[in-house]
Amino acid sequence: MQCGALIDGISDTPQRDVTVVIQGGRIAAIEAGRRSPPGLPVIDLADHTCLPGLIDMHTHITERPEDTADLTVYFRRTAAEQAALARQFAAATLRAGFTTVRNLGAYNAWTDRALRDAINRGEVAGPRMQVVGYYLTIPGGGGDLLVPAVPEADIPADVRRGVARGPAEFRAKAQAAIDGGADLLKVIASGAVLAFGGVPGEPEMTPEEIAAVTAVAHAAGRKVAAHAHGARSIREAILAGADTIEHASLIDDEGIALAKAHGVALSMDVYNGDYIDSEGRRLGWPAEFLRKNAETTEAQRQGFTRAHAAGVAIVYGTDAGVYPHGLNARQFPIMVERGMTAMEAIKSATSVAARYMGWSDRVGEVTPGRYGDVIAVRGDPLADIRLLQTVDVVVKGGRVID
Repeated sequence: MQCGALIDGISDTPQRDVTVVIQGGRIAAIEAGRRSPPGLPVIDLADHTCLPGLIDMHTHITERPEDTADLTVYFRRTAAEQAALARQFAAATLRAGFTTVRNLGAYNAWTDRALRDAINRGEVAGPRMQVVGYYLTIPGGGGDLLVPAVPEADIPADVRRGVARGPAEFRAKAQAAIDGGADLLKVIASGAVLAFGGVPGEPEMTPEEIAAVTAVAHAAGRKVAAHAHGARSIREAILAGADTIEHASLIDDEGIALAKAHGVALSMDVYNGDYIDSEGRRLGWPAEFLRKNAETTEAQRQGFTRAHAAGVAIVYGTDAGVYPHGLNARQFPIMVERGMTAMEAIKSATSVAARYMGWSDRVGEVTPGRYGDVIAVRGDPLADIRLLQTVDVVVKGGRVID
């Protein structure tokens, strides 16, 4: 790849006029000047900026926002239909430049595992994936697919596979997820915005229950992501051993200090509140969801600014699945508006994200030895971060994605 500029994911300034050599699916060399290595096809990107393939630390790649208006679709959709949708969303995510993602929960348990394995076998196009399989949540909690007016007996057990109560039950559920192939675990520490009942930020899982999950996960070499909106639940999840906190909408200064002290990263999806408000009204999402969204959106953005200023690690995560897959990069401009430099925002979706995934040796940088995952945009994203919303070239493992 002959690049007019290269943002490698770790340096503070771009390199100009370089050649990225990819062989055997990995980056073999970064060479000064735009060269044509013998025996290798050349992609001329002289008027483009090349970057590492982007990483989305918080997506629900097997779900779509339209289903939020009627969650009972998960009771009716066949496994084949669900698999077809998941493959469609995976392809859209990859084409948008996100070559690596964490799928942090699926109502249809293990749909994400089947998708991950199909991608790894080369059967379908999609990003490299880490998966959790299913939400770990209390009965009636933010990850429990209880729907008003639907008798509990009529709800398929598969969509409630991670529901538990008490440390012992959560230990068993956590171990079952790991045994089933989960790459990490997901706990619902406090009430979800797009869920019936409860209050966003109201604690759900107890500290003892979260600690039971983290003990199982860490013993198996896995990380734990905690869905937590409220200040108290954020603090409890950090102290219970969670590695990353999703949303962190109502985080307070004590929570920010704890995150920094414990090396916990925040994944704050600061764009999706806009989408929920506009599209949720248009699509007729439940009024309860829209109200909760309004209560958390601006508070979360203010928390983002304070956390970043305090030096807390913030990893890129869009909660994609709340809005259409392929729009993942819509968050970048708001991150810059709320305090990050464009380079910091890019690093949050490349090298910083890779570090918190435990995949720093694989992705997140354009340096020799990493997978040949490189994207390119026409122009300079440091001058206009919105350019990342239209990725012109996507290369995954050395293969150009159509």
